[in-house]
Amino acid sequence: MPDDELLTVAEVMARLKLGRSTVYDLIRSRRLPSITIGRCRRIPARALGDYISHEMEAAA
Repeated sequence: MPDDELLTVAEVMARLKLGRSTVYDLIRSRRLPSITIGRCRRIPARALGDYISHEMEAAA
C-alpha cells in the first residue's frame, strides 16, 4: 500500500479486525494518528503501519 494513501475508519477496522469503537478509541487516545477532511476521518497508511510496528515491538 502506498505510504501516502488515506484509509477510512472502516478500512482500518477491516485490516486490524477491530470494531469501530476500538478504532475511534485508538484515534482519541492519539495512539493512531488521523486527519479530518470535512466531516470525514482518514488515517494515513503510514500511521497505521507505524502503529502496527510499535505494537509488535511492545509485544516482543
